[in-house]
Amino acid sequence: MEIYIPQIVATVIAMVLLYVSRYIIHKVIAKSGRLLQKSEIRTRQIRQLFSVLLNVVFVILVALIWGVNPGNLWVGLSSLFAIIGVAFFAQWSLLSNVTACVIMYFSAPFRIGERIRIIDKDNPIEATIENIHAFYTHIRTEEGELIVIPNNLFLQKIVSLKNNTGQIL
Repeated sequence: MEIYIPQIVATVIAMVLLYVSRYIIHKVIAKSGRLLQKSEIRTRQIRQLFSVLLNVVFVILVALIWGVNPGNLWVGLSSLFAIIGVAFFAQWSLLSNVTACVIMYFSAPFRIGERIRIIDKDNPIEATIENIHAFYTHIRTEEGELIVIPNNLFLQKIVSLKNNTGQIL
């Protein structure tokens, strides 16, 4: 019977590092959310995205600790990423929408509930931001029409903020 003490100790250390890293990242995101005046729902979405990323790194690290051949691991991961990449590409680049969500969380000057004007040559839109999800942003026009815009396209548009009186800022 083999004794796996070094692997067990390394796994426990990796778990502690996972929880400490998750705690620190969640605190940083929460503080950023408060400073940037983001809603709790948006902050929770970003925390979940980073938690998934940390969990993937943890699983890879534990696999390496327990002796999975790195060559085999990289072959398996590259195959998995190829399949996921094709799926993301086929679904109108979902990865770029999630990335756009993270960018909008930390750097966009607009928030949920604000009036905006999307400057588009063919179809200008004036609306209120109703919600920002991981993949889509929901805006509602004065006529009550709900418009759902993929986050990556929303970042590509020219957006101006309007104050409560309707004047462009």
